[in-house]
Amino acid sequence: MGSQWSKSRAAEWYDSVGWLRGCNYMPANCANRIDMWQNLGLEEHTAWAAEELALAHRLGFNSVRLILEFTVWREEHDTFFDNVDRYLALCDENKINVMLTVGNDCVTPKTEHWREEHVGVQPCDWGYHGGKKYSPHQSHDLVGFHVLDAPETRDLYFDFVRESIERYRNDSRVVMWDLYNEPGNVNRGDMTLKNLPIMFEIARGIDPIQPLTVGIYNGRNTASCNEFCFKNEDVISYHCYGTIEENVRYIRELKSFERPIINSEWLARPIGSTIQDLFPFFYAQNVSCYMWGFVAGRYQTYEPYNATWERYERGELRDFDFRLWYHDLYRPSHRPYDPKETELIRRICDLADDDMKKKKT
Repeated sequence: MGSQWSKSRAAEWYDSVGWLRGCNYMPANCANRIDMWQNLGLEEHTAWAAEELALAHRLGFNSVRLILEFTVWREEHDTFFDNVDRYLALCDENKINVMLTVGNDCVTPKTEHWREEHVGVQPCDWGYHGGKKYSPHQSHDLVGFHVLDAPETRDLYFDFVRESIERYRNDSRVVMWDLYNEPGNVNRGDMTLKNLPIMFEIARGIDPIQPLTVGIYNGRNTASCNEFCFKNEDVISYHCYGTIEENVRYIRELKSFERPIINSEWLARPIGSTIQDLFPFFYAQNVSCYMWGFVAGRYQTYEPYNATWERYERGELRDFDFRLWYHDLYRPSHRPYDPKETELIRRICDLADDDMKKKKT
């Protein structure tokens, strides 16, 4: 049985991997994560991924965050990990390591718009962030539904987590395990607190070579979940789509834990989370970073949420700049959304690479 890494072990690991920078990745021709991991369309999706990951390597990225999909594991179990291996191999060919995420609280409330997810042709609502008009972030009042809430799928989900970590526990292509994306989000709060100890127990029992982290979200109803994670994870990861000042304040608090810090979700141009401000800042602070999105496509994370439009129409959110893409760096043509952004990223990545060369000599 493993235990939380010491601060010195975490620091040694971080020193060995260097400054991680990349994105939350999905091929641009995928509508969602089921689309990405399932057998249907796999050849076409991985062909696109080969080109996009080569583009990421040329830009200077050395890591991506991938969120695994329980639905595909359950319905196409015998081929699921073969498909994961395809993506890991493509990343490795481009000198990109992978943060694998196995839990996720960005789940849709069970309203009249909710639909059970299955493999197959995936729907796509055009013009909406994430390709969903009714997304997990649609309401501030409703509670997201997770398959962990259902007795018939709860144990099965933990089997999915266990199998995933066991398979890649010694795989150097996997740089860390993100056990849970934004625990407590979508008003789930302490509903998720009962799941986190089991997730850590599973992972510690397997004792992978990679560190454990949790992508915490500093929002309503997440305080208890975050506190638990701080006491159990090996390295600290957080999400912040806010301005540089908000990140400064957040990082200032997180430094008190004396562990490596990773921002595993950021970039929201219309609300002040910009490449120009934050990418050089993360480098200077030695905070690894994974922006959301890469090439604009069917997932449409360059678009605002439907909830954003509704808030604006109610007279709220008047400072939101609808002229700007929300996320993503590249157009479908693989031309940059803003060449000044990608040129800056390339220059900062060159500095980081030079740091690593000096460290090795």
